[in-house]
Amino acid sequence: MRRYHLVVIGAGPAGLSAAIEAAKHGMKVGVFDENARPGGQLFKQIHKFFGSKEHKAKIRGFNIGNELLKEAEQLGVDVHLNSVVMGIYDPLHITVAEDDHITSYAGDNILVATGASENMIPFEGWTLPGVIGAGAAQTLMNLHGVKPGDNILMVGSGNVGLVVSFQLLQAGCHVKAIIDAAPRVGGYGVHAAKVARTGVPFYLSHTIVKAEGNEKVERVTIGQVDSHWQVIPGTEKEFDVDTICLAVGLSPMSQLTRIAGCKMVDRGGLVPETDEYGQTSVDGIFAAGDVAGIEEASSAMIGGRIAALAAAKRSGFVTEDEFETEYQNQHASLMKLRKGMFSHENKGRTDLVKTDEGYPLSMSLLKNGYIAEDEIGEYPGVGRTKKVGVHPVIECTQNIPCNPCQDACKFGCIEVGETITSLPVVKEGSKCVNCGMCVASCSGQAIFLVDEEAEEGFATITLPYEFLPLPEKGDKGTALDRSGKAICDAEVTQVRTSGAFDHTALLTMKVPAEMANRARFFQKREGVR
Repeated sequence: MRRYHLVVIGAGPAGLSAAIEAAKHGMKVGVFDENARPGGQLFKQIHKFFGSKEHKAKIRGFNIGNELLKEAEQLGVDVHLNSVVMGIYDPLHITVAEDDHITSYAGDNILVATGASENMIPFEGWTLPGVIGAGAAQTLMNLHGVKPGDNILMVGSGNVGLVVSFQLLQAGCHVKAIIDAAPRVGGYGVHAAKVARTGVPFYLSHTIVKAEGNEKVERVTIGQVDSHWQVIPGTEKEFDVDTICLAVGLSPMSQLTRIAGCKMVDRGGLVPETDEYGQTSVDGIFAAGDVAGIEEASSAMIGGRIAALAAAKRSGFVTEDEFETEYQNQHASLMKLRKGMFSHENKGRTDLVKTDEGYPLSMSLLKNGYIAEDEIGEYPGVGRTKKVGVHPVIECTQNIPCNPCQDACKFGCIEVGETITSLPVVKEGSKCVNCGMCVASCSGQAIFLVDEEAEEGFATITLPYEFLPLPEKGDKGTALDRSGKAICDAEVTQVRTSGAFDHTALLTMKVPAEMANRARFFQKREGVR
């Protein structure tokens, strides 16, 4: 029977990060994953990560996945693919279905990092072909290059629903609407805003009444719900769609920890009870990532490293002092991600009305997906002071853990401060050089470069653009406002691309001067130059 110092079950962000950390400390590590390719959710994530430099902010998920795989290979980690772990048995043994036979492995420590599965919701017609999970849609698009459908209804306004909606648009799909039974957008406001300004409407306090079609989904009826989650008669709306994407939460895949006899607790799903190091109630069995509680991938990677450090200490590969020093560093990094409006203590709260700095939260953003025109000037990244020449406008209005804009600006125009959940500030008296690095680096696509007096009667807006084909200089089109409403004619004056921008193009459009603080998206008119 083959033996490892650490057996890792699951080759996602938590599992790979744990394997790397353990191998760095001299442990022999074996990673087991049921899929044909390691990396878990990372390779479906084409968007840029939030956080700070230490959390791999502004790096796209699939690039982080490639980095982890390369590092694991260099450290000699054994990765077993197409390997289904069937059970964990005393004393710290696993049985694995691989290569058409059953194999047993032993571990001095076992880390369970099996992730989570998508939730589904039943409704009339939910078994029709065309009803899929948002994660499945992401797999089709980003791993296999297949459009899930042409006309999509997204159910769920959490980060998954918002991110996948934007990626559906990038794939050339038409997202007819985003609906959610909750009365407020559940995910980051910047994710909602970048979808809303393309023209996708939000219907909060709405649910699906029924899906219809002969052999597949052809249309869907939604309706507004009351305070008891019941559909209000007469509020029904119908959409012609061929695909319904469900982004209604995740459930930890904790079956193996139950088999192993770990004490389980209900935290929005059954998870193994763990201490601050990821140690379960069974000595030598650890858990990290979504299986221990649903969080972002950045947090999962840190959780994996902490659990690996604890396993290394348990087996004598690190001293108590070494462990404490490294744990404190990792814990501090994790706590940076767990602050702000979306922190653990604020999860599920609907009574928040101000940012940490005391600015009023945008109620329009929470209820409609976009910041209203009469709200936007309240925030420190925007302000009402008239600027001369090109200057950044930062429409980041919630305390989320992210600060790459501060690092991107080498000229000191943008300041976030020591707490990465603080709202970014455009510093008075600073001089913008129009390099565009802040626009390209913003993970939430919430930064614009504006010149209100670019030429007589006209202003220019430089915005992040991640759709193909790219418009060209001279293209005529329509400028859309934050709600996705067409407000004026627009002309492309410049499109900048650079390796440093990492596939985010900087599109500059010219609009009437009075639209400088409203125009936020460019929509090309087909066949018009």
